[in-house]
Amino acid sequence: MATLEELTSRIRVATASDSGLGTSIKLDLKGQGVIHIDGAMVTNEDLPADLVVTVGLNDLAALGKGQLDPTRAMMTGRLRLSNMALAMQLQQKIQLLFSRAA
Repeated sequence: MATLEELTSRIRVATASDSGLGTSIKLDLKGQGVIHIDGAMVTNEDLPADLVVTVGLNDLAALGKGQLDPTRAMMTGRLRLSNMALAMQLQQKIQLLFSRAA
């Protein structure tokens, strides 16, 4: 399992020029820290974001590797989204980012 620091570093590399998301996202890792992504800026500061994805570190890795279905994760409470409509618009870009970071 990757640590918060390793995961943050991987996301920084994946978004080196720009995340391509066009919006800010905060990954709330359920008490294990946060990762805030806004364009090419990736920090562990708990800043406001357009979309907050609440997911455990292990589940985030499983999502990135395709071992956990996002719909199943939401239905079982392992994944929560602050804005479902925005998450649906960004689904492919978020999945690509997660897979690069996994």
